Amino acid sequence: MERTRAAVVGGGQAGLAASHELAARGVEHVVLERGRVGQTWRDRWDSFCLVTPNWTVQLPGGAYEGQDPHGFMPRDEIVAFLENYAACVPVREGVEVEAVERGVGGFVLRTSAGDLAAESLVVATGTYRRPHLPAAAAALPESLSRLTADDYRSPATLPDGAVLVIGSGQSGCQIAEELHEAGREVVLACGRAPWSPRRVGDRDFVWWLVQTGFLDATADSLPGPEARLFANVLATGRDGGHDLHLRVLRKLGVTLAGRLVGAADGVARLAPDLVDSVAWGDERYLQLRELFRKHGLGADLPDPAPFDGAAPQTVDLRGFGAAIFTTGFRPDYAAWLPWPEAFDPQGFPIQTEGESTAVPGLFFLGTHFLRKRKSSLLLGVGEDAAIVAERIALYA
Repeated sequence: MERTRAAVVGGGQAGLAASHELAARGVEHVVLERGRVGQTWRDRWDSFCLVTPNWTVQLPGGAYEGQDPHGFMPRDEIVAFLENYAACVPVREGVEVEAVERGVGGFVLRTSAGDLAAESLVVATGTYRRPHLPAAAAALPESLSRLTADDYRSPATLPDGAVLVIGSGQSGCQIAEELHEAGREVVLACGRAPWSPRRVGDRDFVWWLVQTGFLDATADSLPGPEARLFANVLATGRDGGHDLHLRVLRKLGVTLAGRLVGAADGVARLAPDLVDSVAWGDERYLQLRELFRKHGLGADLPDPAPFDGAAPQTVDLRGFGAAIFTTGFRPDYAAWLPWPEAFDPQGFPIQTEGESTAVPGLFFLGTHFLRKRKSSLLLGVGEDAAIVAERIALYA
């Protein structure tokens, strides 16, 4: 059986950052990726762009050095960046880890390319791997094409007709905007999400999030465990970046409604909670505004504009061609790692500084709120990778 000091599962930014830091410490390792390097980015829709500015791409030994630091790389440029970053990484593409078990002095990984023994295991597969669908999804008409955000590619690939987008986080809002621009009738079933103007003064709002320490917040600072699943701040990087939240979409002509709660006889039922969802997002916006002001950054941000809460509570789905679920993802570590005690009730790893407190030698990277709010971002994963690599280098 092949043996190595550390095995890293996942060839995205987390796994590649881990490899860079392990190599810097002289730790023998391999990176296993079931698809290709940056596969999660490859799976995004055709027009996808970074939501955070290019200057936030700060992987260890591989920060963005292009000519447009305040721009937003499109999908294929992100992939090309990661491929270039991976040039010196011992990554094995097309190798799926089918099972993991404890072995003598570490772990045994059963892979599609054979068995591999490793003293330490770094799981860098990302937090959100399993699409989360509302219970009402099963009640939609069978004639309606159903997709998740990972399935969606472009308006041209959808069946003819109007589109029901379920979920108003970053992906849902961006897809709704694109479909509307393509001439599609769009109904957006909205949930709760924070929002901010794209520009705050003469800076992108992400710069303010960095300067105020917002992205350095730990899970302990959240009101409860469920807050780890809150949507990210609404924004888009398309066309150089611009505001994109529910008020913007309504002004464009997208029909806003409440959450999808059921369907029968070809008619979707929607909750009367659109006003509540908008108010929740406004409250998060005001909290951000207060945070900026507390740090003396001089943010001159207005109050939220008035919002007309009129919204349909039923939608006749005749004439609709597709329903796109952008209702988020959930962790699925427990689906392939055989240690249920290593995960909390939501499926997040129970860990300290990236190291499992239940399974010796097991580490995690790229998990939302692993150490901080930025732990899964291109801006923050390198910081965590250095800590995990140091622990592995000392692990015996």
